[in-house]
Amino acid sequence: MREVELKAVVPDLDASRAALVAAGAVRTYAGRLEDRRYDTPARGLAGRDHVLRLRVYRGAPVRATLDWKGPTGYADGYKVREELTTPLGDPEALAAMLERIGCVVTREIDREIEQYDLGGTTVRFERYPRMDVLVEVEGEPAGIERAIAALGLPRASFTTERLPDFVRRYEARTGTRAAICDRELTGDYRYATADA
Repeated sequence: MREVELKAVVPDLDASRAALVAAGAVRTYAGRLEDRRYDTPARGLAGRDHVLRLRVYRGAPVRATLDWKGPTGYADGYKVREELTTPLGDPEALAAMLERIGCVVTREIDREIEQYDLGGTTVRFERYPRMDVLVEVEGEPAGIERAIAALGLPRASFTTERLPDFVRRYEARTGTRAAICDRELTGDYRYATADA
């Protein structure tokens, strides 16, 4: 499967959400989303720009997936990656298996999200422990453009940049260290921003 996406900072979440719903978007999930990225101790996956991610939606019921993403590419102004996903019944068991075969967590990402479907395009608002609110729009290019128009945000604010780029801009603008996982709120910055 091919993942095509853009991201932007959301200055007014209430206004963007209302505009999206007014355009006919249907909310598909609201709640906590936890990502744990795994790699070898030598960072063999990251060295090839691959991602192995355990993603857990902590709603009722809990849903989880194991995702692999290939190297990042760019086409016609969009970020594009090959992605494979499979659903999981027991994310804790899979985490234990990954650790037992020698994989290590290289990044935690925790956020509260609201996810919407707009004609087959996924729009996800993301609220991190301490950072700007972001919106990710994923789908086919025509659907992405329709969703961006529906959000009412300037088209120029959407970018192919990765999460670390948004973290750096937030920190430069505010002078405050971002927290993209819960442990960072306590001052535990064991994970590198570049691994996000």
